[in-house]
Amino acid sequence: MRNAHKRAFMDVGGDLEIFTLVAEEGSFSAAGRRLKLAPSSIARVIDRIEARLGVRLLLRTTRSLMLTPEGTAYLLSARRILADLRETEQSIADQSSPKGRLRVSISQLYGRMFVVPLLRDFIRTYPDILLEIISSDTVVDIAGGQADVAVRLGPLPDGPLTARKLGVTHKVIVAAPTYLAHRGKPIIPEDLHDHDCIGFNFKRAAPTWPFRKDGRDFSLAIKGSVETNNGETEGQLAIEGIGIARVCAETVADEIQAGKLVPLLEEFNPGDGEEVHAVFVGGAHTPARVRCFVDYLVDRL
Repeated sequence: MRNAHKRAFMDVGGDLEIFTLVAEEGSFSAAGRRLKLAPSSIARVIDRIEARLGVRLLLRTTRSLMLTPEGTAYLLSARRILADLRETEQSIADQSSPKGRLRVSISQLYGRMFVVPLLRDFIRTYPDILLEIISSDTVVDIAGGQADVAVRLGPLPDGPLTARKLGVTHKVIVAAPTYLAHRGKPIIPEDLHDHDCIGFNFKRAAPTWPFRKDGRDFSLAIKGSVETNNGETEGQLAIEGIGIARVCAETVADEIQAGKLVPLLEEFNPGDGEEVHAVFVGGAHTPARVRCFVDYLVDRL
């Protein structure tokens, strides 16, 4: 008896599919053609369902089939159950197969210089992923669903997100030769009090610059007539001779080599590199498209 009950339970999914198709097609023959089954096989399934439930679901004549009130109720429930099952299977399949929309948040400068150049090979490798790039220096809410992955520079706050390290950036203080010709070159950090320093007013940034002198680390308050919340703009302002900037060394390497910017106070650099992380919602249910993208960045960066 237990085995018979177990077999009946295992048959329910297939029975629901067949019953729904019979109701939609209006005959055993039409349903049989769709399923490549004999009408007699379809009829036996319907008989089995009705026997299990103890009610008549279909009124059968020689020309048509009609749903009883119980049959109508059963059809509505069957459609809902099958839709839920398909949605669940699709959700699980999405976790194991890299496909679907992937929203990636990257800062404008770091993204343009380091992430975007890597995307062509990723897109070719994973053609079923629709990549949506959110290029902004604004911190998006990953846990709140504003993006699937974010590439972030600097310290990360405590929270429920998973972070994987992509690399480290380094800071350098620079100015244009035209600025230094006009205002002079600072020799020690304290000389910056007499200079225009370009402020970085991103919400996580402090209005101070760190230094190391005689083995001691300290921070120096800086001032100037211009602030920006964008790293690329900060470098451009320095190139234009507007002031002294403290920027990501990797983003101005070409400008330094070309002589458009001059490194300053290098002997006082504390070596405070900023770690770069890919941040996402981790766990067993992380979609495959997120996992493969993060793995790709870790491998390339």
